Amino acid sequence: MSDWQHVLHRYRFRSEWRLAAPPPAVFAALEDAEMYPQWWPQVRRVTRVDDRSGTASFRSLLPYVLTVTATETRRDPGTGVLEIAMRGDLEGFARWTVGAAGRGTRAVFEQEVEVRKPALRRLALPGRPFFVANHTLMMRAGRRGLASRLGRE
Repeated sequence: MSDWQHVLHRYRFRSEWRLAAPPPAVFAALEDAEMYPQWWPQVRRVTRVDDRSGTASFRSLLPYVLTVTATETRRDPGTGVLEIAMRGDLEGFARWTVGAAGRGTRAVFEQEVEVRKPALRRLALPGRPFFVANHTLMMRAGRRGLASRLGRE
């Protein structure tokens, strides 16, 4: 595979969520991945495999489902960091960093992945702007869902 083809399949995302809830509440909600489908519409299923890993399926606006196996690589409430390694339709990592921001919380999501799903790899060039927009919409819905969930607790 040429270098430019390799680059087409790689994505780096960064999102920042400002939430009115205190950092410990946000951290607790984010570390409880099995509950994500209750507040994050695009997270369709999360199934625990063992104490450190599970499978998850995602579907946003575009008509495809991504399924990954996620393995916890870091859980540090003291620094507010949650990190997973992913393999499956996406390969790479995702990390949350949760900290105080004024009277609320700033949660930063960072993700670096390579798309492994064959159909999406074939659509890499024409589909890239749509894949990025799809991710942006998913993150907005997740922030709204978490804010709503934390507002009820």
